[in-house]
Amino acid sequence: MSRPRALVTAPLRGPGLDRLREVADVEFDPWIEYQPFRLYGADDLAARLAEASADLLVCEADECRGPVFEQPLRAVASTRGDPTNVDVAGATAAGIPVLHAPGRNADGVAEMAVALMFAVSRRVVLGDRDMRAGTVFGDTIPYQRYRAWQMAGRTVGLVGLGAVGRAAKWRFEGLGMRVTAYDPYQPDADCELDELLATADVVSMHAPVTLETMGMIGAKQFAAMRPGAIYVNTARAALHDTDALVEALASGHLGGAGLDHVQGEILPPDHPLTTLDNVVLTPHVGGATYDTEVNQTDMVVEDICRLLAGERPHHLANPEVWQ
Repeated sequence: MSRPRALVTAPLRGPGLDRLREVADVEFDPWIEYQPFRLYGADDLAARLAEASADLLVCEADECRGPVFEQPLRAVASTRGDPTNVDVAGATAAGIPVLHAPGRNADGVAEMAVALMFAVSRRVVLGDRDMRAGTVFGDTIPYQRYRAWQMAGRTVGLVGLGAVGRAAKWRFEGLGMRVTAYDPYQPDADCELDELLATADVVSMHAPVTLETMGMIGAKQFAAMRPGAIYVNTARAALHDTDALVEALASGHLGGAGLDHVQGEILPPDHPLTTLDNVVLTPHVGGATYDTEVNQTDMVVEDICRLLAGERPHHLANPEVWQ
């Protein structure tokens, strides 16, 4: 077979990229290097593949469907944990293997969960604001305003015990916290959701969005949480009812929330969440580490090398295409 040509529109990094260049001619054109960033629709991506004469595609966020599968592709590698940018059924119909990178950002997202918990519980953002504004000393001294319970000895409940949940588990345990977990698909998850909500001082969301989990934390579930508990979501906002969350926070029932994702990726400046001092918001950056790029590179390149050698890839989203 001729030497493969790979069009790479995903950010790759580290030794894995050098390894890919050893087995294929690589056109490296990552979307994230553009200002503003550039994402291809299916038609433009198909045209770009034809222009590059590429038979391997490594992508992260470009729309991979329809005309893309009319190109003579040996494989599509999505660097996402779940290849949501790829029409996997369409690729399967075209006989094209779809590779992906499960758990690529588990450590980064788990670290963000810990960071948000502390930012909320120790009111880090408010303290920073006071220091910058020169309002440290007013009616009360900072030691009075910023007193908080330490996390050591407290209970954190993990909703979801996949790659990110497990990466979060040992980090919370390392802080001296008791960890409970709810996940109906993991046999070592140790409690039901109702029990978790009633006993956790911190509830941290790590479940995927499915028909079963969408909106799983609503008014009833927030009310069942312990008074003063902290809610952390580094997964997806679709897992909770945002209006019910705002109400639980504004009423004082919840002690605070740390959120790394909102529906639509952005909030209006006057949204209620932006007005609450017991909320810390970050713009969906839990997995935005250079290590994530190294991890995803190693995973997809290893599987590309296996595929080119006639061996079954480790992470194949459509195993039915493999003969």
